[in-house]
Amino acid sequence: MDKHIVIGKIVAPHGVRGDIRILPLTDKPEQFLDLDYLLLPDGKKLTVKNARFHKNMVLVTTKEVTTMDAAELLRDKDVSVNFEDLPQLEEGEFYVADLIGLDVLDVEGKKIGTFKDAQSTGVNDYYIVAVPGQKDILIPALKRYVKEINLAEHRIVVEMPQWVETE
Repeated sequence: MDKHIVIGKIVAPHGVRGDIRILPLTDKPEQFLDLDYLLLPDGKKLTVKNARFHKNMVLVTTKEVTTMDAAELLRDKDVSVNFEDLPQLEEGEFYVADLIGLDVLDVEGKKIGTFKDAQSTGVNDYYIVAVPGQKDILIPALKRYVKEINLAEHRIVVEMPQWVETE
């Protein structure tokens, strides 16, 4: 089964010909310019005819959506692509989907919890770590705190910030 990765959210129609305005939810919004398709949450595939940037949004023309009313029906829907169609990353870069479920260890090797998700605050990203029996903790996604990400060994090694309390 294909793994789908959300890369944007449809925020509104654009114009009367069915173009859709998409808020990119990716660190690489330029990938929209090279896409052949977008997937909707119901599994429907939209064939991309054209994509261009306008302010902080991507305006996409598809083969299937040809009216403003049809585009309006897609408002607030996520758009995704198959995982294998995502652009190649640079050395040391990872997709969040690759990290979900990895063990998070402190620098002494003690397991803190499991990587749950990442959150962007605009200043920098945070890793959300699920800790059994406790509230989730946030660790800044900075080299100062994230010492190693090892997909082969299924682990992330972090130096805990002073303000984070763990039992």
